[in-house]
Amino acid sequence: MNTPILELTDDITCLTLAPALGGSIVNWSVCSSGQPLLRHSPQHAIDAGLPGKLGCFPLVPWSNRIAEGGFDTPGGWQPLTPNAASDALPIHGSAWQQAWQVLSQTPNEVVLQLESSTPFAYRAQQRFSLEGGELSIQLQVTHLAQNASWHGLGLHPYFPRRADTRLQAKAAQVWLCDETKLPTGLAPVASLWDFSRLRRLPEGLVDNGFCQWDGQCVIEQPELGYALQCLATGADYFLLYCPPGLDFFCIEPVSHPVNAHHLPGRPGLKLLEFGESVQLGVRFKYRALQERGRRLAL
Repeated sequence: MNTPILELTDDITCLTLAPALGGSIVNWSVCSSGQPLLRHSPQHAIDAGLPGKLGCFPLVPWSNRIAEGGFDTPGGWQPLTPNAASDALPIHGSAWQQAWQVLSQTPNEVVLQLESSTPFAYRAQQRFSLEGGELSIQLQVTHLAQNASWHGLGLHPYFPRRADTRLQAKAAQVWLCDETKLPTGLAPVASLWDFSRLRRLPEGLVDNGFCQWDGQCVIEQPELGYALQCLATGADYFLLYCPPGLDFFCIEPVSHPVNAHHLPGRPGLKLLEFGESVQLGVRFKYRALQERGRRLAL
């Protein structure tokens, strides 16, 4: 599969994008060493044409799963169908499964755009920029259908996981889930999942949404010799996915919890009329550790 790849660089890091594959990030790495800042995507992952095998993809116009085959809008029922072979429920919106167009490009900034009619008409934009080892992603959706609908946003980055990978991300509550991975209720964050201080990731499976988040997190990679300081805006929630035995994990800044379309008050969702927009942004700042294996205070 011959997929066009765009490249951005600053004086520290290099970023590659695949607009045709859901507007996804392929790789983000340190230019001098090749150290992966997102999970490394080899050529066969690009050839597979699956954004979920790459470094990061956008979640528009919703994040994660929606139950009951759709959701209510002021204009009536919005039907949805499952859109991933690995999941029985509609998942991650529709933007990640469509080709995006390049609106503009400079050596350190690219703007991508998608005009979509699925599951309703909307326009999405992503602005990627690199400066001084900082990756900034700005994601926006504009509603283009005549009937109003609910919108949510998110980003789905995959990070390398090593034995000593550490995470700091403070949250007050966590959504517990059933076997379908849909939320069943809120609970205080248990000590095993308390990342208010920098700590290693749990050995067992975590696939849950956390709320009352301030948008800040730190990912420390002593084995790889760096740390990332992250700051999200428009995202009061994050999803943490730690699959046991695999070499990656995900911390996803999102505007709403899983299945928010069917939760009381539709937390985090925005009802947009024609022409109205909502945004989400995140910045990842690379910092080299002073010594390999030594923690960096951020």
